[in-house]
Amino acid sequence: MTTSALDHRVRVLAPRGDRHDEILTPAALDFVGRLAAAFAERRQDLLKERRRQALRLASGSPLDFPMVTAAVRTDPAWRVAPPAPGLTDRRVEITGPPERRMAVNALNSGARVWMADFEDATAPTWDNVIGGQLTLLDAIERRIDFSTPEGKEYRLADGDRLATIMVRPRGWHLLEEHLEADGGPVPAALVDFGLYFFHCAQRQIDAGSGPYFYLPKLENRYEARLWNDVFLLAQELLGIPRGTIRATVLIETITAAVEMEEILYELREHSSGLNAGRWDYLFSLIKTFGHRTDFLLPDRAKVTMTAPFMRAYTELLVRTCHKRGAHAIGGMAAQVPARDPAAHEAALATVRLDKEREAEDGFDGSWVAHPGLVPVCREVFDGVLGERPHQIDRTRDDVAVTPADLLSVRRISGPPTAEGVRTNVAVALRYFAAWLRGQGAVALYGLMEDAATAEIARVQIWQWLRHRVIGRETVLRVLDDELAAVGAEYPWAPLEEVRELFERTALAGELPQFFTPEAYTRHLVRTAGAVS
Repeated sequence: MTTSALDHRVRVLAPRGDRHDEILTPAALDFVGRLAAAFAERRQDLLKERRRQALRLASGSPLDFPMVTAAVRTDPAWRVAPPAPGLTDRRVEITGPPERRMAVNALNSGARVWMADFEDATAPTWDNVIGGQLTLLDAIERRIDFSTPEGKEYRLADGDRLATIMVRPRGWHLLEEHLEADGGPVPAALVDFGLYFFHCAQRQIDAGSGPYFYLPKLENRYEARLWNDVFLLAQELLGIPRGTIRATVLIETITAAVEMEEILYELREHSSGLNAGRWDYLFSLIKTFGHRTDFLLPDRAKVTMTAPFMRAYTELLVRTCHKRGAHAIGGMAAQVPARDPAAHEAALATVRLDKEREAEDGFDGSWVAHPGLVPVCREVFDGVLGERPHQIDRTRDDVAVTPADLLSVRRISGPPTAEGVRTNVAVALRYFAAWLRGQGAVALYGLMEDAATAEIARVQIWQWLRHRVIGRETVLRVLDDELAAVGAEYPWAPLEEVRELFERTALAGELPQFFTPEAYTRHLVRTAGAVS
């Protein structure tokens, strides 16, 4: 760094925690401050454009592939960067919060990649945010081994057996209110990216890997361009060669689905492909078109990846990636292995069918949420890939998808069931209770739930109420029943706060775009005046 920490000073507004000074060094804060100074205003402009686009679509403007970028889509010549070290073979990826126990289990799991998730799987308390950075630093330095008070040991295996680390920072829509720059909070995405990159990029390069990322919630090519410019500046500031960073974009919004090729193009020198994010994609579809009766979706469990509009989305993703030499990564298997043998075998069978579809469709790998699912996912992709690291050469020229195909929900539209209503209320309430306590990934009813599934649960309730396919009195009765059950299961749960959060995000006349920003400010921010 060529300038002092005072040039772009970031103030810490939270109490100091154990070992926080290892992450919140003056130089690291200065680095984050430089990123914020360069990009915070542009981020705000892009968030305003999100709102304008949402209004245009709500008022009847068609969703289409952009005409102005037709040349990008029709140019056969360009390709993304070749796979970086550790990212050539991605047949199984495991995801979870950057928590010490999870880190050891994920890195040892046999998966090729571990996505350390600061976004959907992490409740962004200050301790979780900085603790997650310490977890990553300790894992890279191989000093993460520990024993529990009960005597259970967690130890990293040999280095050549460990998963490659990818980090998912929080989305552009979120702020980190425990850090202040230029009189306001720092964009959370720049905090998560910047602290990890500052401390770990060179360490990862020295270890034969690199600084790799997953980018969530992008809505268009301009947001991908913003990330690319962040990467360029970050590499320049730390003297790291241009193009060292690699990033996989989650296509989890309907507006990004019609700009997949443009997103790859904007990130091409840093791109490592695209990922199909199921629940956030459905969440985006309801947020965008939920006011229309022809987009009324049934219970979320009935909206499978074989639905025509979901097939169009995933097949377009594979074709787009492989056309440009990029990896296509499939969606999450969220099942949690059960103790009951019959339930366990049923869960594995469900996962196997899902992964077989993905592998046969051309995906190069897929996600699991639990180490116990790694073997079945690996076995499926081994059967298709064999010794090949991927199937990018399978270009899927047979696929032709139109915007109308991406929106063809009518064939599965329909009213909810009573069970579906109760499940959505139950999942949302239990997840909110855990999230408010600082837990971002929660095993519920045999599935690992995170913020994305809580979002789809609460917006489905909102959509069903809006179109009067369920009555408000019915939802309130279920709400009362399930709150009582939550109180019995989780005596620590702040039931009044949980109820308020549900009512504010699922029962209001206007649908909040995300539950997380306001809930974070109301419940998770613990400032104590500037301490740095």
